[in-house]
Amino acid sequence: MGRRSSCCISMLRPTPSAPAVVLAMAAAALLLLAGTSEAAPLKAHFYRHSCPVAEAVVRDIVLARVAADPAALPAKLLRLFFHDCFVRGCDASVLLDSTEGNTAEKDAAPNSSLGGYDVIDTAKAVLEAVCPGVVSCADIVALAARDAVSAQFGRDLWDVQLGRRDGVVSRAAEARADLPSPANNFSALEANFGAKGLDVKDLVILSGAHTIGVAHCNTFAARLSSGSGTGPNAAAGADPTLNAAYAAQLRARCGPAPAAANNNATAVAMDPGSAARFDAHYYVNLKLGRGLFTSDAALLTDRRAAGMIHRLTKQGYFLEEFRNAVRKMGRVGVLTGHHGEIRRNCRAVNY
Repeated sequence: MGRRSSCCISMLRPTPSAPAVVLAMAAAALLLLAGTSEAAPLKAHFYRHSCPVAEAVVRDIVLARVAADPAALPAKLLRLFFHDCFVRGCDASVLLDSTEGNTAEKDAAPNSSLGGYDVIDTAKAVLEAVCPGVVSCADIVALAARDAVSAQFGRDLWDVQLGRRDGVVSRAAEARADLPSPANNFSALEANFGAKGLDVKDLVILSGAHTIGVAHCNTFAARLSSGSGTGPNAAAGADPTLNAAYAAQLRARCGPAPAAANNNATAVAMDPGSAARFDAHYYVNLKLGRGLFTSDAALLTDRRAAGMIHRLTKQGYFLEEFRNAVRKMGRVGVLTGHHGEIRRNCRAVNY
């Protein structure tokens, strides 16, 4: 856009029929348009001068909290980041509380089990004390997800480009419409990710985030009673793509399918055998029919997606590809420049 505007401006030259003052005004208008039509890019160390301690503050708070809850908190903060970016982009709209006239994203059913809000609140409170009005809640969410997942490695798994600003709108209806469902088939998943500018490769790799964390029985109960149960590895009455031994384990944990559908209290590891470790084991389980959700098993139903899974069982390759995909997701729908605001409190817009 900037190049095209410069080209057009350079063609404006004084002629007897176009006074210099008119041309100067036209050039100024084109320059203004060029400057506002593109969002400012995210960049590394965005707060180097405005708040040099920003990244260190978030890291210290997150690492201290992860040390107290190493099994659950990384998954919670990564999921919080994902759910934020998929609704209105990565603008911290998921953090806003509902008001008398509006039900916010966090109170939509798909977000009812989100956690980690208190970690973001703590980081924001400290940063407001040392650098008031500078660091966005959206950037804190992005940093916290990276720092929490990276804690077990002692190094950053990906770099976080910064400069996001906070949105001022949060609607539960949009969360219900935009967030991928664990019950989605592949076509629905591809459409959902595609609407955010993410492709099939991003879908397969970001699904690998299910290598950490837990899910409640009601989120996958349909798989225990949704099939004919035919096939060498199928459990009676279960989704035929679900490993029989795994289905039996899930039933033992959650109860029979009718009871499991109402069981939102019992938690099950999403990556059995490696639930607390951020690794490629999710894809190993996937190949064995031990993907927990319909959306996990759906990756094997598409030739393109299925063709990626074997390579992703290699730890180094998975971490490299996840770094690229999560950085790409972190740029979805960002507000920068003069768009949005820097909230003083992550739970409410400024007044």
